[in-house]
Amino acid sequence: MTATTSAKIYPHLWYAEEAEEAARFYASIFADSRVDRVAPLLSESPSGPPGSVKVVDFTLLGQRFQAITAGPHHEFNDAISLVVSCSDQEELDRYWDALLQGGGEPQACGWLIDRFGVRWQIVPAALDEMMRDASPERSKRVSDAVLKMVKLDIATLEAAYRS
Repeated sequence: MTATTSAKIYPHLWYAEEAEEAARFYASIFADSRVDRVAPLLSESPSGPPGSVKVVDFTLLGQRFQAITAGPHHEFNDAISLVVSCSDQEELDRYWDALLQGGGEPQACGWLIDRFGVRWQIVPAALDEMMRDASPERSKRVSDAVLKMVKLDIATLEAAYRS
């Protein structure tokens, strides 16, 4: 299969190394996901001789992604993260645990760093609506609860919302 090319905008991730390994790891976690193609760059580039740079096309949950293994450049940081919207606590726990496998690091407020350095936010689908509620008090209670958590707990957030 080839990657979906109809997306006008799609994420491109630069890995110092291991782009193919990262893509295969992510594809093993999410449904409707796969590595579509791994192609060496056949030209000499600032990152190395022909064949040393690899471009990886992959699909996660039906969304096109692209990655490159091209040596050190800029490390991933909190300025960009991938958000996974979860329908229930079981789904949230499953993605959280899977993305931490092999050396990931939990952060605060539903964020984690996977073993490749990519930042993820694993959040309940209802979180945006709760935090944008017309009641400033309700919204504040939810955001206060989020700020006290590492992995988000939907029941606690819903209790804060309703209290």
